Amino acid sequence: MFPYKTSFILQRNQGSPLYLQLANQFIELIKSHKLPPKTKLPSSRKLSELLEVHRKTVVACYEELLLQGWIESVPKKGTYIKATLPILQQQEFLEEEDVQSTCANFSFEKRAILERKTYETEEDWVVLDDGISDVRLTPLEDIARTYRRLSTKRSTINALTYGSTMGNYKLRSVLADYLNETRGLQCCEQNILITRGSQMGLFLSSKLLLQEDDIVVVGETNYIAADVSFLERKAQLIRVPVDENGLDTCKIEELCKKQTIKAVFVTSHHHHPTTVTLSAERRIHLLNLAKEYQFAIIEDDYDYDFNYNHAPILPLASHDTHGNVIYIGSFCKTVAPVFRIGYLIAPKEFVDEAAKARRYIDRQGDALLELVFVDFLKSGDLDRHIKKILKEYQSRRDLFCQLLKEELGTYFEFEIPKGGMAVWTKLNQKYSWDEVSQIARKHKLEIGDWQRYDYENIGHNAIRIGFASMNEIEIQRLIKRLKTTMQELDINEHN
Repeated sequence: MFPYKTSFILQRNQGSPLYLQLANQFIELIKSHKLPPKTKLPSSRKLSELLEVHRKTVVACYEELLLQGWIESVPKKGTYIKATLPILQQQEFLEEEDVQSTCANFSFEKRAILERKTYETEEDWVVLDDGISDVRLTPLEDIARTYRRLSTKRSTINALTYGSTMGNYKLRSVLADYLNETRGLQCCEQNILITRGSQMGLFLSSKLLLQEDDIVVVGETNYIAADVSFLERKAQLIRVPVDENGLDTCKIEELCKKQTIKAVFVTSHHHHPTTVTLSAERRIHLLNLAKEYQFAIIEDDYDYDFNYNHAPILPLASHDTHGNVIYIGSFCKTVAPVFRIGYLIAPKEFVDEAAKARRYIDRQGDALLELVFVDFLKSGDLDRHIKKILKEYQSRRDLFCQLLKEELGTYFEFEIPKGGMAVWTKLNQKYSWDEVSQIARKHKLEIGDWQRYDYENIGHNAIRIGFASMNEIEIQRLIKRLKTTMQELDINEHN
């Protein structure tokens, strides 16, 4: 007889009811062939005595197994493991932790281009980033207060069902007014698609615009996520130089005269990764080229709010009168990465099509969060938050650049950025970031995926180092560990 008494472990203090625990363990015994098809099961009374549980528990267990199709009841004969169950072919696992296999038993496409290096670090490590906000400065009290107030309003119920794939209408309307006022745009709610951050806008734009072998012009140094998005569409990337005035639009004009350009990607405000600003002359030139040669300009304005030396420069989209610019932005860097509120602004027919495509990857956004941002914009809380962090980030930029020059000026070259959250830092050519990275880990400093800044192996030997996410003490600690690293590297060079 099957050892029922020793084959089941029932825990009364678990959240799961006893009958479900029993049913689930029966299923595992059936799947592992320990209880094969046609096996007769004990009566509910007998099994309840063996397991020392109430008979109703066993009855409920058998009813559950019957409903799921694992057992069958034969009148006047008893209860049996279902005779028609096929034998489940299972892998013999040697180790308990291997029960969940890591290998799929089917073929699927693996894309090397999607690989992104990750690094495990401990709490006391310093980890470089490429310019992200300090989440400790997030106005959580303001946001939480608005969440609570909206959650208790009866009218909020209407926002909890399926809504527009374009995003909450109120947010699109308020956002249109806000961007028209602050960034010189001339859009309305029909020109706006709310996204879950700027990356979704970039993905949707690529999906709609690009076919295999279409040409996209990008900078010699460029935002790696944009490169990946375009290459995923099997587009052809043509790179043009980036200097102190941004993308070289004369080179773009030369390309336009020779072949058909489908799109130009630009981070005009602070070029990613070098932080330089696209000059006024080149902005006008690029818009004129787009009009003449009918290509799209994908403008990713990822850090518009962060300017320290002057007022923000209006985006290309504010000067676009011919419908060439797809303008992408978000509040993820301004407020916190977890609040996935972004936007794609373009001619209505493009936005309508993007909304159709969005339906099949993300039916709609977070409607309640979108309502919170309606209030966040209208109340002035966002502007007050921007003023607060702008002052703080400028102070951090100044301290970081001062210490980098004073303590490490012989190792690194850089220009003090006029805005943004990072410094484009060029390492002396006698050293390599690979060497720096290896030694830095000995001093609990993680440089990270430095290779992504030179996807084409140009050899510029520079990376972005973010300063906004670190307070004064943390900046000093970073400089100290980086200095220790470089000094050890010097010693190794001389030995």
